[in-house]
Amino acid sequence: MTDEQYMKQALLEAQRALSEGEVPIGAVIVCRGQIIARGHNLTERLHDVTAHAEMQAITAATERLGGKYLTDCTLYVTVEPCIMCAGALGWSQIPRVVYGAGDEKRGFRRFAPKALHPRCEVVAGVLEEECAALMKSFFQKKR
Repeated sequence: MTDEQYMKQALLEAQRALSEGEVPIGAVIVCRGQIIARGHNLTERLHDVTAHAEMQAITAATERLGGKYLTDCTLYVTVEPCIMCAGALGWSQIPRVVYGAGDEKRGFRRFAPKALHPRCEVVAGVLEEECAALMKSFFQKKR
């Protein structure tokens, strides 16, 4: 599968978040060509500010693999990770992060560009328009 196909899977997770009244961010983690974990925001349901899509996916992936490192994996997430999530991804030693829409207000690239593992490849802008449109629509309805 291509980056775009995996990002479409992350968008499905974002849609799940939206249907649950959460900020529509979704993530999947791929290991050796297979999706091993999925996650979407659960901050409202769990009353937990750390329950971001990436954190849910990291936890599921490490559980599935039986260890704390994700050295053979790629994270696909619909919005640029925040500093907290980038830090967790750095500690997991994930070698590749692919995201859709950038996050000017909370994204790690602005505030902590070195939070990921030093050898981590970052690919930005995959299905950016679709990812950004979902977020814009959500916040316009909130206003």
